[in-house]
Amino acid sequence: MASTSALIPAIAVGAIFGVPALVIWRRYRDLKRERFIRNEPLPAGLLDKLARRRPQLKFKDRALVAHALRQFFLVYLRANGRYVSMPSQAVDDLWHEFILYTRDYRDYCKRAFGRFFDHTPAVALAADKRSNAGLRRTWWYACKEEHIDPRQPSRLPLLFAIDAKLGLADGFVYSPDCREARRRGDNTTNCAGDFGDSSVDGSTDGFGDSDSGSGDSGDSGGDGGCGGGGCGGGD
Repeated sequence: MASTSALIPAIAVGAIFGVPALVIWRRYRDLKRERFIRNEPLPAGLLDKLARRRPQLKFKDRALVAHALRQFFLVYLRANGRYVSMPSQAVDDLWHEFILYTRDYRDYCKRAFGRFFDHTPAVALAADKRSNAGLRRTWWYACKEEHIDPRQPSRLPLLFAIDAKLGLADGFVYSPDCREARRRGDNTTNCAGDFGDSSVDGSTDGFGDSDSGSGDSGDSGGDGGCGGGGCGGGD
């Protein structure tokens, strides 16, 4: 991991080429946080807690859930404080268990996001526009993380595939293309194509707004204006 002193030459070079020092500093900070999320070990015993919740999951399955949780944390980091929703029951379980490690989770959030990240329950697209916007945003960033076109996906990112992969009876099942499922009258499969479809709730809020560059995750450690519904970042 680069030291803070390594940033000084970068700022100097940026100043020469007219790049504001604050932009460079934020980019450095976000890269540092990203490395932390990818590499920091989760608390000892956390996967054992998941095993008690989901005894059918083998160790390799629980490790995959941990990888998906990291993907969700990367999504939140890249959302720059905007609201994100959890699309997986399995990952939601592990996230909830992590939060119960109160001190570890608080310290992790500070280093990963600069703020506390409150829990929000797993959801699918429905009537709640805020949750829908958060899901679209999660879909967008998870696809970008795996180099998937979020508008025309050929496959699902891990966060949206894992419940079906693990065969969870209460999980959320997604498909990149639901035409066949809908021909069969299958209403249990969630369609990736719906994320860019305004007919769900009259908007496509959250879908693609990652390109706007608005918002900033901040360093105050506060809740970023989050209400009682969770700190996914205010819309």
